[in-house]
Amino acid sequence: MAGKLGKVALKPVNIALGFAAGTVAGLLFKQAWKVVSGDDDAPDAGDEDRGWGEILAAAALQGAIFAVVKAAVHRGGAIGTRRVTGHWPD
Repeated sequence: MAGKLGKVALKPVNIALGFAAGTVAGLLFKQAWKVVSGDDDAPDAGDEDRGWGEILAAAALQGAIFAVVKAAVHRGGAIGTRRVTGHWPD
């Protein structure tokens, strides 16, 4: 399964992995925010009662968690692709 056929065949798998990664990252963020702040609800940029520091800290934590999960899933997917096809994905 090399070339264009391999890319097409693996596209649904990559989409499913991306969806799962987003779900996992969201759950990890909620748990991390609980530990860091002691609050069950993370602030949203539109929360009138939350300060800039809290909003930006939550955004930074969320961004870091999503980036790490995305990188881990992308790397794992590339390794899995190589195992299945014998080629590193482009």
